[in-house]
Amino acid sequence: MTRPRVHRRPLLRPVPLAAAAVAVALLGAVVVAPPATAAGVTRATTASRPVADPAASVDPFIGTSHDGNTWPGATAPFGMVAWSPTGTAGDQTSTPVANGYSYDVNRLRGFSLTHLNGAGCAPGAAGDVPIMPVTTAVTTSPSADTTDAVYAAGYSHDQESASPGRYGVQLDNGARTDLAVTTRAGIGAFTFPAGKAANLLFRTSNSINGSEDATTSVDPRTRTVSGSVLTGGFCSRRANGGGATNPDRRSYYRLYFTATFDRDFTSTGTWKDSTVQPGGTHVSGGEGYLTGADRAGRGSGAWIGFDARRGATVHARVGISYVSAEGAVANRDGEVGRRASVDSVAAATRASWNQELSRIRVGGGTPERTTQLYTAVYHALMQPNTLNDRDGRYLGPDQRVHRIDPGHRAVYGTYSGWDQYRAQIQLLALLRPDVAGDMAQSMLRFAQQNGGVWDRWLHLGAPTHVMTGDPSAATLATWYAMGVRNFDVRAAYQSLRTQATTQNADALSDIGCPGQCLAQRPGLDQYLQRQYAANDDCHCWGGAAETLEDSISDSALGYWASSLGLRSDARMFAARATYWENTFDPAVGYQAARQADGSWTPDWSPSTGVGFAQGTSAQYTWLVPQDVQGLSQALGGDTAAVARLDTFFHDDSGAFAVTGGDATKFDPTNEPDIHTPWMYNALGQPWKTQETVRRVVDDAYGTGPGGLPGNDDLGTMSAWYVFASIGLYPQTPGRADMLVASPTFSTVDIRRSSGQRIVIRSSGTDTFVQGAQLDGRTLRRSWVPSSFVNRGGTLSLQVGAAPDTTWATAPRDRPRDR
Repeated sequence: MTRPRVHRRPLLRPVPLAAAAVAVALLGAVVVAPPATAAGVTRATTASRPVADPAASVDPFIGTSHDGNTWPGATAPFGMVAWSPTGTAGDQTSTPVANGYSYDVNRLRGFSLTHLNGAGCAPGAAGDVPIMPVTTAVTTSPSADTTDAVYAAGYSHDQESASPGRYGVQLDNGARTDLAVTTRAGIGAFTFPAGKAANLLFRTSNSINGSEDATTSVDPRTRTVSGSVLTGGFCSRRANGGGATNPDRRSYYRLYFTATFDRDFTSTGTWKDSTVQPGGTHVSGGEGYLTGADRAGRGSGAWIGFDARRGATVHARVGISYVSAEGAVANRDGEVGRRASVDSVAAATRASWNQELSRIRVGGGTPERTTQLYTAVYHALMQPNTLNDRDGRYLGPDQRVHRIDPGHRAVYGTYSGWDQYRAQIQLLALLRPDVAGDMAQSMLRFAQQNGGVWDRWLHLGAPTHVMTGDPSAATLATWYAMGVRNFDVRAAYQSLRTQATTQNADALSDIGCPGQCLAQRPGLDQYLQRQYAANDDCHCWGGAAETLEDSISDSALGYWASSLGLRSDARMFAARATYWENTFDPAVGYQAARQADGSWTPDWSPSTGVGFAQGTSAQYTWLVPQDVQGLSQALGGDTAAVARLDTFFHDDSGAFAVTGGDATKFDPTNEPDIHTPWMYNALGQPWKTQETVRRVVDDAYGTGPGGLPGNDDLGTMSAWYVFASIGLYPQTPGRADMLVASPTFSTVDIRRSSGQRIVIRSSGTDTFVQGAQLDGRTLRRSWVPSSFVNRGGTLSLQVGAAPDTTWATAPRDRPRDR
């Protein structure tokens, strides 16, 4: 469908080619590739030769509307800092969307130092330390400005610009902001108009979810503002059946920040709640984690003023740390030198982005598809987020400071497990297996610091308990299958095995249910006894969903155990991978919730969400990627299964219906069924996979702010688009086999960080595969084996406008479940 285009007038000057050498000298240990030449988004080539400057094709505004929940600000690959605007719709205790910025809201109250990409829980988390330039005197408390009527400012998208590593906007109050970042630090240029007040607000307590406490200190002598905010609370405003006992209505990190300026302060001041202290230099006070009247008017911060009688541009070097104030200073000074400029920092980080984006080189696609592809890779590689300081220290979930393990380059946090294990983690392993290994090691350490529990959803390193299932098991098993080895494999496997076989202390708790159930592998003993999660006795979000998710994770553990030579474990987990059969109701032909006494939960319909998590019976029925043949038999055989799948993607008239909105149809906006377009391969009709995937690409995705179908969920929806664009998709969690469809580019050249090269060549960009070769030999299968990923190779496809109903249709040519 047609999407609105982004209209903006570039504010940022082009970066000269010579800037790379300057950037290296100024920034210290920042890894860069050859620099790009211009900020902003340009149109990509349609030639078959690979795109030379992929960063120029990235549009950070894609997904900033239509519930994509992305944001356009400055960040580095896997960055700790994400310096981006926080919007306001007239309520200081909330934001327009989960992560603060909505393209549809043209008023801002600050530029915050941290963000989550695409999380759907509103509000999400982070958005820490909004910094706001204002051109009026500060005479009242900004915290008391509860409707953001005084200290927020409007802006126009014509005055806004974004590119990888840089963001700028001219506000209606006359101030201009230009931001660039490294991994842990950043530099901002704030330009104030002549003849007006020139003040910067540090709204330290005003994190997106609020805060328990905040401290701000101003030192005019060193021209420094520093402080910290004690916060957390991902999804904390949702009652989730737990009311005041919501397990995430709590603090689980303190962010330290420091900002040093190149101009003297002409004034200072602080505020707490409604009290203003002109000349003040130190203040403390939090806001709480609620919203509306329960939080309105609370909070603290400080401001600094500058002489702008003739206009002024003020530069701030900023650093953050989750460990200490000293760590924030060291991160700042180690990554943004005193001679750094916004241009030099932006050039270096853009070069780093080009290095990451160039791991997929594409050619022969349209400009729009090229922009979508590289923006999707960009979004998918925003996370995991670097958590450790430059000295190797990091904050664990036990609220203690730890040190990075020898041999690892970074500790990474933030893991949206239920979302990411279906596409994002596979793309991460495909492009950066070294980062995936560091993430695996980080997750192992977080679990050990969390009493042995691998939580489903980590913000930084802290458990949030969000969603359902055991996605860490599927994730690490998949990474191992895809060749990731730089983590403690045996320790990680044994820890996940223990979690899957030994009931933990919280297993029978209903705190936080549904949505944020405290227990991981809830009610495990009962689950193993019944071989399904009873909807009325599961201590989980939904019994059918929990059964399906755990069956996938157990299947993945079985594959992993087999690879490790643990035959007994492999047999045990393979048997548990079939537990999905126990929540399949043959009387109706769907997955359904089941009670502890074995009966089916009453009042079932295909559109019911009872027993499921963010989905319906019709959508979850297909969540058996590990046993497609078993599911096919349960549905009455391949012919019947194909007919059911056809109705899943089409309306009553036979037209494609792949944009969501019908509880009985495919939903591209959420994860439980995003694998289903690829299931035709296993059912012997791969041409329908090719057609359906292409329709989802064309109808549900686009360019412009509305270019994502729904929450990006830490890059998951973007990663799905990347796989659809290159014509490959992960077959099953715990394996490295890839399903084949048709790419939207004639050339795809993937260079894994581990050295393997994967090339996909296509005779064009038509929809239907009419023949294939793998490393020069005829390929009659609709899938490629794990060796293609782990050793590299060349897949050549002949494509055309008409379906080939004979290619890869024989039973021996279909993807294998075992």
